[in-house]
Amino acid sequence: MSCRNQLECPILSTIAMISDKWKVIIIYKLKGGTMRFNELMRALQGVTQKVLTSQLRQLEEDGLVSRKIYAEVPPRVEYSLTPLGQSLTPVLEQLEMWAKEHSDELLNARVRAVQKVSGEKSEKTEKVEI
Repeated sequence: MSCRNQLECPILSTIAMISDKWKVIIIYKLKGGTMRFNELMRALQGVTQKVLTSQLRQLEEDGLVSRKIYAEVPPRVEYSLTPLGQSLTPVLEQLEMWAKEHSDELLNARVRAVQKVSGEKSEKTEKVEI
């Protein structure tokens, strides 16, 4: 498939849409059902409020996530996957199965890469010391 730009290539535009650090994880967490903002914050350990807010807004703009605001005091906001977002979950489940199937290979490749970089650094350090 030849694409002149990202907008003309469905796979590239889709990957760009969900490629931010937390978006796939947000979608994956929401596949279990509706969640409130603070529930998502707790489920996504390490995400900041600002980043979560931004990524939820982007997912909403892209039609993958729905936000429902309740007129209560304090206000309650719930997030859920839209039908379009739900249609992405089988793809993520396939990715999860692939990751589980190949986790040992992936981990070993990562370890080799780190060892190679560490070895190169120590060789450079030894050369500098001579």
